[in-house]
Amino acid sequence: MTDALKRLSDEGVAIWLDDLSRKRITSGNLAELIDQQHVVGVTTNPSIFQKAISSGDGYSQQLADLAARKVTVDEAIRMITTADVRDAADVLRPVFDATGGQDGRVSIEVDPRLAHNTVATIAEAKQLAWLVDRPNTLIKIPATKAGLPAITEVIGLGISVNVTLIFSLERYREVMDAYLAGLEKAKAAGLDLSKIRSVASFFVSRVDSEIDKRLEKLGTDEAKALKGKAALANARLAYQAYEEVFSSPRWAALDRAGAHKQRPLWASTGVKDPAYKDTLYVDELVAPGTVNTMPEATLEATAARGEITGDTVRGTYAAAQADLDALGALGISYDDVVQLLEDEGVEKFEASWNDLLKSTEAELARLAPSEG
Repeated sequence: MTDALKRLSDEGVAIWLDDLSRKRITSGNLAELIDQQHVVGVTTNPSIFQKAISSGDGYSQQLADLAARKVTVDEAIRMITTADVRDAADVLRPVFDATGGQDGRVSIEVDPRLAHNTVATIAEAKQLAWLVDRPNTLIKIPATKAGLPAITEVIGLGISVNVTLIFSLERYREVMDAYLAGLEKAKAAGLDLSKIRSVASFFVSRVDSEIDKRLEKLGTDEAKALKGKAALANARLAYQAYEEVFSSPRWAALDRAGAHKQRPLWASTGVKDPAYKDTLYVDELVAPGTVNTMPEATLEATAARGEITGDTVRGTYAAAQADLDALGALGISYDDVVQLLEDEGVEKFEASWNDLLKSTEAELARLAPSEG
């Protein structure tokens, strides 16, 4: 084992685990990862919950109680998922206190079926914040067009947000703008800006998956030479945008009022192509003030063979832009790719949620007490 995770942490990258289950909490595994692997946060999404609850480990008693109360399947899922997030938040509370609220965070996502409904997203975010009732929670809101005004509104209410499913540089700038507008609203309402936190989850590996597929189809040497370059280029240019926005006069005014920067969070950092090194999206995205949320396999790979050599983002912007320009020159439309990935991302989470609804409904029916 190397000390790559410590080096990564020392470089200013917060290590979060992209996974949660009741068993992980009750077995002491989450506490162990915090203690031994420098993990300082947890992210969840509908796919993670679907996998955890479908495995059945640790949920049967709560499901039986919910069945006895004849709750709806939607209510059952919210009771189960918020219980896990609340317990994980309690495990992470010492980290939250030690970092002044920066880390020790647990994210929970609004119902993915609401991704294109601004009003319902705001209502759901408020409900989730109330249900979990922990200061170290982040409410995940997707960066769809409908999600942007919801982000502003929810931040304006003083609720901390993890903005998810960001693929494009243009949308990322809109997300940062929505965050600043939310802080301005909160400030006008007299709220304490120092209590509001946010991360912007910029997705990485899926960009390579889609673009590599198109490069493979072109089949030229020029196309093949660009494989595995798009995701890093995209993420690095996102960090450039972050540096610009958070050194602007608009930000300076909020900074003076006690606000915190919205940190870029590298999401989807497990490699999808076995030809690539399994720590590619960790080693090559080291920059201060970022978060890397890793599936457990990536966390373990980084601990075993990560090569953390300092900042691998700043100073790469010209080369990153050249890589994206080269893709455009080959006829690969950046706008088309990022829109497709956003649409697919929403659909995948919705499909996982629907699977979760079905499996939970079946369990509630199975455990329902007989009448009489």
